[in-house]
Amino acid sequence: MSDTTAATMYSTMVRAGKTTYYVDVKEAKNGRKFISISENRIDEEEKKQRSTVRVFGESIEQFRQAINEAAASVMQ
Repeated sequence: MSDTTAATMYSTMVRAGKTTYYVDVKEAKNGRKFISISENRIDEEEKKQRSTVRVFGESIEQFRQAINEAAASVMQ
């Protein structure tokens, strides 16, 4: 699924050095909502790189729990 075919309902951005993260809530044409997390970065050769993860509604709570646990582990 291409994100260009999904309507954006919410979007925020986080900058971290040469990396920018985008967290978007989108709705696919079939009405399913999902979270799209994209990482845009400049590599060692100054080329732009992009990676995207999509998490659909039925998995969001499990994904959030895993992120919260990982963040708590980092903060210890």
